[in-house]
Amino acid sequence: MNNSVTNSARLLVAGLRALLVLTLVTGVIYPLVVTGIAQALFNNKANGSEIKADGKVVGSSLIGQSYNLPLKKGQQTPDPDLKWFQGRPANGLGANSVNTQYKLILSGATNLSADSGAVNGKCPDQPADKTLCAQVLAAKDAVVKDNSVPGYTVKPSDVPADAVTSSGSGLDPAISPEYAELQVHRVAVKNGLSVDQVEKLVKDHTQGRTLGFIGEPQVNVLELNIALKDLAAKK
Repeated sequence: MNNSVTNSARLLVAGLRALLVLTLVTGVIYPLVVTGIAQALFNNKANGSEIKADGKVVGSSLIGQSYNLPLKKGQQTPDPDLKWFQGRPANGLGANSVNTQYKLILSGATNLSADSGAVNGKCPDQPADKTLCAQVLAAKDAVVKDNSVPGYTVKPSDVPADAVTSSGSGLDPAISPEYAELQVHRVAVKNGLSVDQVEKLVKDHTQGRTLGFIGEPQVNVLELNIALKDLAAKK
């Protein structure tokens, strides 16, 4: 009996020692080491890839933002603020309907198939509501209308795919150089700048493929709009 109690006590003490040691190693030392390495070698990425303007954090280079006008009375969807470069559509975003104490945006895709609303593989002129074809055609019409300014007319064939389709997360922070170029004339007019000035902005903020062959060239919309704000302030 005594031996049994003694053995049980030994096992209990050994288990507690192991718990304390592992808690210290995995719960304190390891997180501190990893955090220290991340802060020392990858400070910006470790802190969320923050973007600052005027000394304040205004967003992340990994998360897209909307550039809209305030909602008007009776409006459900705000109009885009056309003095800024616009990002990709965010049709897959949802709202928090469970815990309404917090105003949250839920990231996600539309889950619509590639042929949603299509007839014989093509989008009809009047597709069914809430289909991918309906979203794409409506977005294309808006892009053509919004970006056509005196002396510069956008044709439907000029509109790139990323201007009318949302990404898998709905939070893509970047657009293609083609979509950025399409917006140059409208942005120049709305901000009282020359087309050459705005085109240079786009060129300066165009990022090439990673390692020269991974992905596609892109333009971070938030970084571009911060540079646009600075340029417009100097005019």
